[in-house]
Amino acid sequence: MHLLRTFIISLILTVSLQSWAQADQQPYVIPSTNIGNSYPRILSDNSVLFRVRTDDASSWKVSLDPNCRFTRQDDGTWMAHTKPLVEGFHYYWFTIGGLDVSDPASRSYFGCGRMTSAIDIPEKDCTFYDCKDVPHGKVHQTEYYSPVRKQRIGVWVYTPASYDQSKRSYPVLYLQHGGGEDETGWINQGKTNYILDNLIAEGKAKEMIIVMANGTFNIPGSPFGYSVQGMKPFEQELTQYLIPFIEKNFRVQTDRHGRALAGLSMGGGQTFFGGLQHTELFSHLGIFSTGVFGGIREAKAFDAESALPGLISNAAKYNRDLQTLYISVGTDDPRITPTTKAVESMKSQGLNIVFNTFPGDHEWQVWRKSLHDYVQRIFK
Repeated sequence: MHLLRTFIISLILTVSLQSWAQADQQPYVIPSTNIGNSYPRILSDNSVLFRVRTDDASSWKVSLDPNCRFTRQDDGTWMAHTKPLVEGFHYYWFTIGGLDVSDPASRSYFGCGRMTSAIDIPEKDCTFYDCKDVPHGKVHQTEYYSPVRKQRIGVWVYTPASYDQSKRSYPVLYLQHGGGEDETGWINQGKTNYILDNLIAEGKAKEMIIVMANGTFNIPGSPFGYSVQGMKPFEQELTQYLIPFIEKNFRVQTDRHGRALAGLSMGGGQTFFGGLQHTELFSHLGIFSTGVFGGIREAKAFDAESALPGLISNAAKYNRDLQTLYISVGTDDPRITPTTKAVESMKSQGLNIVFNTFPGDHEWQVWRKSLHDYVQRIFK
């Protein structure tokens, strides 16, 4: 019996090591999110192969796959092989002894309310956000003082390739990130600069300046919420401090026809309540994957007129003021059903809306495609 048990264990280990050898010899792609390392690797089925050097990784977990575990190899390294992943951008971490730890082999990004590793699974034949051989704009990192938050606030500003050689003013898009992210998200995760560089070079989008400010508000006595009152701090800061700061320091158009606002998730809520209350400032609004319409925690159905009095009863005014009112959401996002119903209801009551969906959940591949679609429609 003892010999049989030993034989079975030996057979299992041999088969396991053979399967790892087969996985390690498959064709692979080095993720763009790696830091000069050959691991992790993306295999042909979009599964991910990790390799680490440590004394013992037998209890490590990989957040990308709850069933994924590390196995020791003959050379003393440890390898883990995840299930196939959907195409797009994935935050991930290792859990070691109950502690979540970033992978030092991959770049870290501010998402999920913290710095964490990520891996970008390429989508086949999807190159609109790649760095191509076209004229490239610049991304300026600066900050401004917010009396609303009583602190200095980070803001990143994209200027198109022609900006430094020109003296003219450009239309400006104020682009907001989602909850748990900051001003770095739309560039680092969203590839906004490459999206615009490519579209401008193809003649599919107007040259524009894009302003990406930190939109996370933690003000005592002013709780966040998807309501007029809950978005009041953002509305005040945007209109009274951020816009004036940008207009003082960058050559942007200062009329409503040259000004747009958009955002994802939380930023979509900021756009809905902040932008729709100020159509004297904006003629284009873009709302991506927001929870305003439901699909997160709300129990009652969304009512546009209750959420923003006048939106339906005075729909004709919004249709006159707004050249673009754009809403999008991922097809696998829990927000898809309530968003679709809300859009259908608002359109049936006379509000002009451009609505689009993209494959994916509540994630960056959907938001990259939303931005790519939206910026081709504005400033016409």
